[in-house]
Amino acid sequence: PDDEILGVGGTINLLVKLGAKIKVVILGEGITSRSNKRDIASDKRKLLKHKKNILDAKKQLGYNELSTYNLPDNRFDTIPLLDIIKIVENEKFLFKPEIVFTHHMGDLNIDHQKTFDAVLTSIRPIEEEIVKTLICFETLSSTEWNSAADPRKFSPNFFIGLTENELTKKIAAMNSYIYEKRDFPHPRSETSIRNRAQMFGITIGKKYAEAFQIIRIIE
Repeated sequence: PDDEILGVGGTINLLVKLGAKIKVVILGEGITSRSNKRDIASDKRKLLKHKKNILDAKKQLGYNELSTYNLPDNRFDTIPLLDIIKIVENEKFLFKPEIVFTHHMGDLNIDHQKTFDAVLTSIRPIEEEIVKTLICFETLSSTEWNSAADPRKFSPNFFIGLTENELTKKIAAMNSYIYEKRDFPHPRSETSIRNRAQMFGITIGKKYAEAFQIIRIIE
């Protein structure tokens, strides 16, 4: 929860206005890693609030469909990868997407790494595969925190320009996540999100933009 906003929130809002059918799939519960031990019972109130925050953010962006799961936060490496793959494959079967946006393989967050592995495995480029495009997004406070020496470092090669309205919607959606938003200069602050969008916008001669790394396009 909140990665869909940080990574691709403005683009989601743009695509909604263009008539795209969009489904967001959130695998992790997003809360229990803050404690020394995973305890669903003691975090029940926060988990319920977090679920409501997801819906509030969805309302801000206006996308069509949502699926949420409760995989253990920041502990995806404790789950057999095949179990995550099966979830992704089932979502693909139900929604039949042509394009998939997912986390970057070089993120510092282990859940993001495992999600990328599961998604990539789930859309192997075989003849009958329906997904033709796989794109990775940057997740602020994870992607940019990895080592600059890591060969998997995020290298954007695809940019989507955003309007003031689309960026405002992204920030409003992020503000829905009361446990995730932070004060400046943290990357998840409103000012940082705006600054990042400006930085990528300058890269392509626009006021604002989101940046992505294309993994595969089949035409």
